[in-house]
Amino acid sequence: MNGALLPELWIMPAVVAMIALLLYLFGNSLLKSYLDRIRRSIIGSGVPLGLLVLPIRLLFLLIAVAGIVHYVRVSAELKELMIHVLSIASIVGVAWFILRMFAVVEGVIQQRYKEADKGNIEARRVATNVSLVRKIMNVLVIVLAVSGVLMTFDTVRQIGVSILASAGLAGIVIGFAAQRSLQTLIAGIQIAIAQPVRLDDIVVVENETGKVEEITLTYVVVCLWDQRHIIVPITWFIDKPFQNLTRSSFELTGAVLFNVSYSAPIELIRTELEKIISSSPLWDKRLVRLEVTNAAVGFVELRALVSAASPADLWALRCYVRESMIGYLRTLGKEIFPELTSQAPARDGTP
Repeated sequence: MNGALLPELWIMPAVVAMIALLLYLFGNSLLKSYLDRIRRSIIGSGVPLGLLVLPIRLLFLLIAVAGIVHYVRVSAELKELMIHVLSIASIVGVAWFILRMFAVVEGVIQQRYKEADKGNIEARRVATNVSLVRKIMNVLVIVLAVSGVLMTFDTVRQIGVSILASAGLAGIVIGFAAQRSLQTLIAGIQIAIAQPVRLDDIVVVENETGKVEEITLTYVVVCLWDQRHIIVPITWFIDKPFQNLTRSSFELTGAVLFNVSYSAPIELIRTELEKIISSSPLWDKRLVRLEVTNAAVGFVELRALVSAASPADLWALRCYVRESMIGYLRTLGKEIFPELTSQAPARDGTP
């Protein structure tokens, strides 16, 4: 009797497994071609739609396995264990799919602003917002997924009831223990909303000038001019003052200082400065000016103001002006330079 029933016990699971395998292979091929078509025709080649392939394959596989488990005739304990494992795998699979979906959405938005100029403030603002929001949502999804997995265990649920019974004391302890983490998370949210600093901003941190390369929920990476990197806690940009050289625009104005004697022909130097600046492609044609910023015993301080379209261009332009002006001043004779024994200038607070 048992031998006669054996084929009947396994024929339905075998048929279901065969159908699930065929549907999986067909769905996998259809999914891949459909995603490729979307990437080519609608969104663009730079969007990482391929990130969704593995999570969707896992979800399809779990659906197929769930159908097989339903028809497999095994002991109640083993079936309960299989259903429990499927529940955990389903939670992990859904969380994985959501995390990958967030990455794809970020890629779509970044692709939307890919053609924007690097000095586009709106593009940098959107990129910073999307990056931080995705990181915050990733943390929330992971926390919910871990909580969902733990709640599938009866022991954890019983422990949860016990913890709820002493929620007041537990809340105080957790509050003190997680104070720093919560402060960091809140600082990340503040950065995303207020945006005192954005991706690709040029900032001055600890007397070092560099470009913001990465913003996470806990730290900001600033790349310096010599390829060194400063890792700054994200709370630093909330608690302490700092310079953001590209807050509203990449266009900047810089100064080059010279000390000359009282006999120096200021107007000739001003004319020469304008010639030097006009010949440089680094100048953005916004500002060039020569000012007398200080007069002390034995010398006069001159300040050449110049402008450029980016911090890198401004640095190179200032170096070029300094070198060219030194060469020009030397042609005016030794009397143009102040005495070496003269005192240091008494600055009046001007930059």
